[in-house]
Amino acid sequence: MGQQQPVKARPLSPHLQIYKPMLTMMMSIFHRLTGVGLYFGALVFTWWLMAAASGPEYYNWVMDLLATLPGMLVLILVSWAFFHHMLGGIRHFIWDFGKGFELATVEMMAWVNLVGAIVLTALFWLFI
Repeated sequence: MGQQQPVKARPLSPHLQIYKPMLTMMMSIFHRLTGVGLYFGALVFTWWLMAAASGPEYYNWVMDLLATLPGMLVLILVSWAFFHHMLGGIRHFIWDFGKGFELATVEMMAWVNLVGAIVLTALFWLFI
């Protein structure tokens, strides 16, 4: 019989322990997470609408619950998720036209997405 060939180790697929975390990578992860968060936000919004349709007693109970510190935190996080996901979608829309792929532009757009979501959330809560 012939001699057996030595088994070569197969290369590992890159994963989060290999990649150095970069802003653009983190923004991609947060874009996905905010999409999931918006599903939760849609449930909260639906619950609020159902409370409004159920009558003043239940509606007032839901509004009192949402006015607590944990309730406000949920509402603020959902609104941040909305603005972050919206700006990330605009960024991807620009990329769909083949624009903005230069490294400096990609990095700048990631910062605009991050800071813009925080500023829009703050402005939203300041004016409501």
